[in-house]
Amino acid sequence: MRKRDFLKSSLLGAVALTSGTSAFAGSSFSEKQAGKTFNLKYAPHFGMFKEVAGEDLIKQLRFMREQGFMALEDNGMMGRPVNVQEQIGKELTRLGMTMGVFVVDKGGNSQNTLAAGKQEHVDIFLNGCKRAVDVAKRVNAKWVTVVPGDFERNLPIGVQTANVIEALRKGAEIFEPHGIVMVLEPLSDSPNLFLRHSDQTYMICKAVNSPSCKLLFDIYHMQKNEGHIIHNMNQTWDEIAYIQIGDNPGRKEPTTGEINYKNVFKHIYEKGYRGVMGMEHGNAGKGKEGELAVIKAYREVDNFLPA
Repeated sequence: MRKRDFLKSSLLGAVALTSGTSAFAGSSFSEKQAGKTFNLKYAPHFGMFKEVAGEDLIKQLRFMREQGFMALEDNGMMGRPVNVQEQIGKELTRLGMTMGVFVVDKGGNSQNTLAAGKQEHVDIFLNGCKRAVDVAKRVNAKWVTVVPGDFERNLPIGVQTANVIEALRKGAEIFEPHGIVMVLEPLSDSPNLFLRHSDQTYMICKAVNSPSCKLLFDIYHMQKNEGHIIHNMNQTWDEIAYIQIGDNPGRKEPTTGEINYKNVFKHIYEKGYRGVMGMEHGNAGKGKEGELAVIKAYREVDNFLPA
């Protein structure tokens, strides 16, 4: 993107904030009011641009759209009041934006694990799935994140895997009638976590055998756990329904770490993926300057098509 285009896009948000309004304050959306959209559907999260856009969530949404972002990700959506969820859903629709993932609530107990095969843990999970359906309808969400929990060390790995598959099949039965997809996310946060690799998640998705159980490929976590990002994406591609972003080390925006995101994004685009790309990372810089640097970084790595 040319520098003058980037500055123009940034100034749109700045002018709107200065005047106390937004370029989208009217009843309908106009492309002429927005910054150039990206080649892929990157999804910021609330708080990523709060220094520039302010604390108000709706103003943050408008600023995201003004900068060309076409989706939102909000892991904590289930914890927001119903009226706030409804407001967010209506604004997303008005702005023509897509709702990305939110995390299925595990009932506030991080010790619940589907690997244990305990009925009380499964019941908590299924209750969360049912409540997630209502939230998804309010915000027009299609994807919800599910993490099975920790290893159950006193059980063989095969038994743990079978327990997870059985629970996820029950969860899929809840989501299928509503067209909602639970995306399983292998993580790198702790070696105690049951789900840690893309091939493991791929196998579980195949075993659950439901359109409502797919793989969330978080590039940051998979770079830490297994590397070979493009190769492993190709190996598991037919089960990938959602992708998340974060550079490594640091889990900040692209260009701040070791991952060649321009090449990775080009590959994803050429594979035909047009789904949401969740920006599940922090900002490397502080304040307004750091927030605008995030936008600049995405303009840089999204510039992968021939001129």
